[in-house]
Amino acid sequence: MRKLTQKMTKAWLLTLTVSFLAGFGESNAEGFDPASEEYAVTAEMLDADHDDYDEGAVDLIGKAIFKYVELGGETSALSDTQRSAMDGYYDRYEDAPFFGLSNLWILLSAFLVFIMHLGFATLESGLTQKKNTVNILFKNVFIICSGLLLYAVYGFNGMYPGDFNGFFAIGSPITNADYGSTDISYGGTGLCQTGFADFIFQAMFAATAATIVSGAVAERVKIGSFMIFAVLLVGFAYPVTGSWKWGGGWLDAKGFYDFAGSSVVHGFGGFAALAAVILLGARKGKYTKEGIKPILGHSMPLATIGAILLWFGWFGFNGGSVLSADPSSISYVIVTTSLGAAAGGLVAIATSWAVLKKPDLSMALNGILAGLVGITAGADQFTLIGAVIAGGIGGTLVVFSVLFLDKIRIDDPVGAISVHGVVGMWGTIAVGLGFLTKADCEATLGVQILGTLAIGAFAFLFTFIVFGILKATIGIRVSEEEEYEGLDVAEHGVPAYAE
Repeated sequence: MRKLTQKMTKAWLLTLTVSFLAGFGESNAEGFDPASEEYAVTAEMLDADHDDYDEGAVDLIGKAIFKYVELGGETSALSDTQRSAMDGYYDRYEDAPFFGLSNLWILLSAFLVFIMHLGFATLESGLTQKKNTVNILFKNVFIICSGLLLYAVYGFNGMYPGDFNGFFAIGSPITNADYGSTDISYGGTGLCQTGFADFIFQAMFAATAATIVSGAVAERVKIGSFMIFAVLLVGFAYPVTGSWKWGGGWLDAKGFYDFAGSSVVHGFGGFAALAAVILLGARKGKYTKEGIKPILGHSMPLATIGAILLWFGWFGFNGGSVLSADPSSISYVIVTTSLGAAAGGLVAIATSWAVLKKPDLSMALNGILAGLVGITAGADQFTLIGAVIAGGIGGTLVVFSVLFLDKIRIDDPVGAISVHGVVGMWGTIAVGLGFLTKADCEATLGVQILGTLAIGAFAFLFTFIVFGILKATIGIRVSEEEEYEGLDVAEHGVPAYAE
């Protein structure tokens, strides 16, 4: 009886609501004038290449027209441009399940990229000596916290500035810009996400550049000097080169293609790391008259966990870069990402086994990461075979790059320069090789080379100047005694593991 009463009550409320809306709709349709200047839509307002293009304003008009039609208004009174505005608004916002799902996917992708920072922390810790574990973890925690705040204060609106000279963008806090709006029109971008969802996704990317450098300078850099450098790198340098491509700058205008950041993120971090390591010098005892003395990491299980966490997070790194919940695009990107990683790992195993005469786990882990970096620029453009080739070549390159850097006495404890810098360049250039990509890929080899060299050169020069100034003033390297003691005790006053 109780259930029957509940059903009757719900039915009565539904009938009342429908009747109310019908009456409301009739009056609203009658009171709406599509011919009013307030609801006029010009062709220029719909043309993305025109100066008067304003998708945000058009969406507001489209919303009003949509409600007018929905409530019984005559469609014959609408102009073609008004119909286009209404259709565009409906496609983006009234089709709520897709918009909501897209926004949720971007947020989930941001969470996956956030997990990558745990991956970096564990990978770097595992590949370095246990006496420096606290130092490694501290740097990674600092980078996440400072990176988020700096990207909110300056970086996001520096990276996506709108109209600018194409080379040097000026940023502002997100609260002062359309990008920080809670309106789903998102400043006229037309993306299937809110501005805040886009911010948090991109913020996770920003901190990655400094994290890459953290591993390369491990076990001998002063914590204070590194913190200053990381703030400047994430807060100011990264948004500049990021704007060149993703912010509509000069590289984007030339047709440079970098889907998820082989150069914009990884190449940038890798070449910044190279400059830092050159100025910092090698760890004591690494290179001797007798040759190269390996300085082994203290926990390969920890390093393996880190690499697998990075692979897991990369599904958000690349998959989220679709910027919507388009099922076919996301599925394809995740498949190419997986194939690239697997190929990179297997080829690195084979290459290191052939060269070193033993199957090397650290090379296998870096091979997986190299495959991921190698696929990132063209995850949506590589064919399936192209993805395997791009990832596999990345796995080969990382082995020979690590060995070569050791030969010329550039000490990188975790292989970050090779994984992110060298393979980042390869992955970006590979998008310009037609035999690896889909038939409709418009990237050209010359522009891809130009783009990755420009980004790498800027990162290298910026780091060389900043690290050079720090070296000449407050110093960038701990003393020999502190290095021998370990940075955990020398810099932080506490060991990672109780004896």
